Amino acid sequence: MPTLLVTILKLAVVTVLLCSLAEAIVLSLRRGVNAAAGGYDWKAAGISVFDFLVREYPLRWLLPLGFWLGWMDWLYAHRLFDIRMDHWSGWAAAFLAQEFCYYWYHRAAHRVRWFWCTHSIHHTPNQLNLSAAYRFGWTGKLTGTLGFFLLPPLLGLPPRVVLVLFTLNLLYQFWIHATWIPRLGPLEWVLNTPSAHRVHHASNLAYLDGNYGGVLIVFDRLFGTYIPERAEEPPRYGLVHPIRGYNLLQIEFGQWQALWRDLRGARSVGEALGYLWRPPGWRPGGGDTTEELRARAAVPAAVDTPPATAALPLATP
Repeated sequence: MPTLLVTILKLAVVTVLLCSLAEAIVLSLRRGVNAAAGGYDWKAAGISVFDFLVREYPLRWLLPLGFWLGWMDWLYAHRLFDIRMDHWSGWAAAFLAQEFCYYWYHRAAHRVRWFWCTHSIHHTPNQLNLSAAYRFGWTGKLTGTLGFFLLPPLLGLPPRVVLVLFTLNLLYQFWIHATWIPRLGPLEWVLNTPSAHRVHHASNLAYLDGNYGGVLIVFDRLFGTYIPERAEEPPRYGLVHPIRGYNLLQIEFGQWQALWRDLRGARSVGEALGYLWRPPGWRPGGGDTTEELRARAAVPAAVDTPPATAALPLATP
């Protein structure tokens, strides 16, 4: 299983970079290269490539999975059930369990500031394209991403299987970071699609905090976080308070710097814990959480309605 995971990652690096380069060339020819005028943003793409290469090579060795993998192995050794992996039902169970855990990880990454400090880096690009798919930041292993995936081993699913499925989950999501793929009809009910993910990356108040699924969108529908893309509400990408420049350190560590500043100014332990574990934008007495921003602007969350099968106009980054 480790050999399989390494092989998948090696092939993925080449495939992902080549596909994003091909998209960059086509979009540059169609829209130009002046990012301020809507052209392809090569500087932002370069930052995404650098983020990707640092994470996949030096950080993969400097920050191994050992700590979390050790816990996963321990829980699997004390598992509650024995699930057969030589039958399709075992793999189906592993897939659904991983998707369930990914949904709650991703939801926490938007709703808990500690996790948002890492995940926000993925949302810093002000254009949505394939290069944005692999801008993940460098602190995920330190903040506890894999802690959300401890349940499957306890239930009897091998840790290496869970990690392979998690890797495939992230690889699946590469292609949905596109503005030029229309809605996909009935597939919108089941799968995380480019349309659903455009909403997820949008900073429009009506679109915030929705569509957390990985491969599947069904958990969003079950837990009330599905938001459909609407033709009358074109997505605007980037953070609510966008980063306009290309300062790599600000992109990678700006949220951590802001959190540290708030923690230093906290007047009590409870306030410090609020800055750590409450939603991004929380402040005692009122702040800029999604709910507060919507209340001030009188903008409700987009209504969960069945997606139309017709294509939307292509969103221009």
